[in-house]
Amino acid sequence: MKHTVHEVTLKNGSRGLLIDIPGATVMSFQFHFRAGNRFVRSGEIEQAAHIMEHMAFGANAQFKDGQAYEAEFTKNGAYHNAYTSDHSMVYLSDCADFEWERILDLKQVAITKPRFNEEELKAEAGNVRNELNGYLNKHPRLLWPKMQQVLGEATLTYPEAIKTISNVTLRDIREHYRRTHTSENMRFIIAGRMYRRKKRIIEMLESWDLPRGERLNIPIDEVHGADPFLIRRSESSNITFGWSMVVPRRLSDSELDAMSSVNHVLTGTMHSRIFGAARKAGLAYGIFSETSANEHASSWDFGAEVNLDTIEPLFDIMVREVKAVLAGDISEEEIEQAKQYGVGRHQMGAQTVGQINRWYADRYFFDGHIENYDNRPTAINAVTKRRIVETAREFINANCWLLGGVGSGDKALLDSLNAKLSTLFEDAA
Repeated sequence: MKHTVHEVTLKNGSRGLLIDIPGATVMSFQFHFRAGNRFVRSGEIEQAAHIMEHMAFGANAQFKDGQAYEAEFTKNGAYHNAYTSDHSMVYLSDCADFEWERILDLKQVAITKPRFNEEELKAEAGNVRNELNGYLNKHPRLLWPKMQQVLGEATLTYPEAIKTISNVTLRDIREHYRRTHTSENMRFIIAGRMYRRKKRIIEMLESWDLPRGERLNIPIDEVHGADPFLIRRSESSNITFGWSMVVPRRLSDSELDAMSSVNHVLTGTMHSRIFGAARKAGLAYGIFSETSANEHASSWDFGAEVNLDTIEPLFDIMVREVKAVLAGDISEEEIEQAKQYGVGRHQMGAQTVGQINRWYADRYFFDGHIENYDNRPTAINAVTKRRIVETAREFINANCWLLGGVGSGDKALLDSLNAKLSTLFEDAA
């Protein structure tokens, strides 16, 4: 969908994007605060942020409880939700074009005029407990927070997070809200038809009653490699593994594009080097690889759910194909195919108003950078074999990595798999 982007800085210090999509019949809203789990006052109440997010659409200055608010908000089909991550708390909504002003006003009262109370704290603490207990049955949810923790990030696993729920008081909720929900700490994206609306939207946002504050800084962790670990689940018939490599800096956009291309070559399709070979041999139903970057570090991750009797040959394929990339054994044809795939997926990612909003949010909420949607194909096509190989080698040369697993089997299996991966780093040394 054709669109234009305009960044605004409000008088109260908030910043955001107004995305004009002519002819759109939907308005999409996102409001972001650096208010996630890492910003709570103490690790003893780590779930205070999550519980507060659950309470966000409860009692407020206009509605006695969450049910009354929900009934009013959704009466014309509008949708709203919120989520909490390590660093972020995000409130999101979509509505029909004709009621955008009503919905924006309802977002305002929920975000700026909550009336946290003991009854809703008790209810939402229970809901959060149920949510997290449900994650204990999902092996990736057990695995990846433990991976982060073992690598040196100051995060809690879900079993540890559950233990903090009973420590959270109403005072903690209110303190976390006051410290994090300030005008300078807020970013927003509103997408839809903007014709003759920008001025009114800005006026409404500038009237939001949030205290002045500061944009909170993302915490810095010192990451390090570690020995492999296994979270044993004897009832499981297989194993879910994660392999993470870290470099202690944020990759550039061009480096991330290069890694996206090589990940496509390795695991992107059923004819890819690792996934395709594994499927052809009946070794794994699926396997992924991806590269991500935060403010201070970047990671190259692989993961899959695999049967015990096929995981060793799968790792042989992984080691072989990663070694090939490091040696520059990747063809220009493969790189070109990865670029074409990336451009195609990019163009498919802007079919709805909500998709456009989320595409810009992925980067803007992180560091305020505004991606140029129209320039992305050019950036993708600029990927070179040299950039791919150099970036992949940096992950190996950093020698900061970890293998973890959840499932049956025993630690000796992880040690054997870890030895296979070690050959990549020994060759680099």
